Amino acid sequence: MAMSGDPKENMRKASDGIRAAAKDGARIVVLPELYRSPYFCQSEDPAQFDRAEPLDGPSFGLSSGLAAELGVVIVAPIFEKRAPGLYHNSALIIDSDGRRSGLYRKMHIPDDPGYYEKFYFTPGDLGFPAFDTAHGRVGTLICWDQWYPEAARLAALDGATALLYPTAIGWHPEEKSRHGEAQLESWLTIQRAHAIANGVYVAAANRVGLEKPDANRPGIEFWGNSFICDPQGVILARAHAYQEQVLCAEIDTAHLEEVRRNWPFLRDRRIDAYQPITRRFRE
Repeated sequence: MAMSGDPKENMRKASDGIRAAAKDGARIVVLPELYRSPYFCQSEDPAQFDRAEPLDGPSFGLSSGLAAELGVVIVAPIFEKRAPGLYHNSALIIDSDGRRSGLYRKMHIPDDPGYYEKFYFTPGDLGFPAFDTAHGRVGTLICWDQWYPEAARLAALDGATALLYPTAIGWHPEEKSRHGEAQLESWLTIQRAHAIANGVYVAAANRVGLEKPDANRPGIEFWGNSFICDPQGVILARAHAYQEQVLCAEIDTAHLEEVRRNWPFLRDRRIDAYQPITRRFRE
């Protein structure tokens, strides 16, 4: 999706996309991170907190109605207002009957040029669970979480057959010519590696378009390339870098079982030897 400054327009576009995906046969639909607004974290502005919504706010209303009408599961990212002064970057998991079957709060919060998320979001406190839905058990992580193998592994160990990543990531325009290709390839590679290492499907839903909220700053060119890959890292569907698209691909649990039998990474883990991973770095 490309986002405008009008939340109602973004919700209408999301609704149209959900309907299009359902018409194509989708049973689980994932929206991009913070889909109701432009990516406001490019600056630190207290007025942006007015964009936040409660768990039963507009995103739940939209997703609940569509999920029940279409019989699909919807992952709806929200800027969650938990309490006055307490906000999260979250995702609602809405089951096909319209009820909320899960809530995920982004665990890894970046603080980089143009991505000043620590100003807005409290780190998640719900861990990396998987959620049972009418159409399978899924793990939902968000954007910066997608770089961490520990997050993917823990969601997989909780039984997820697919890892779903609502995302808002792109190029700094002044860096694109020099670093852009490597950055995009790194993003694709790390997530395909999560699929392979854990024997799961992976789907990432990104935004597209140049968002330049301040005329004196270069903005961020979101690089699209939403994709779905299988447990061997094979890309089943991939979107354009500059166009809005709806992607669909099949999650085949029989294929997942076959891959895990031949690449039994979970079987051969040395869980007795991994204690040092909880340290920040070597002592």
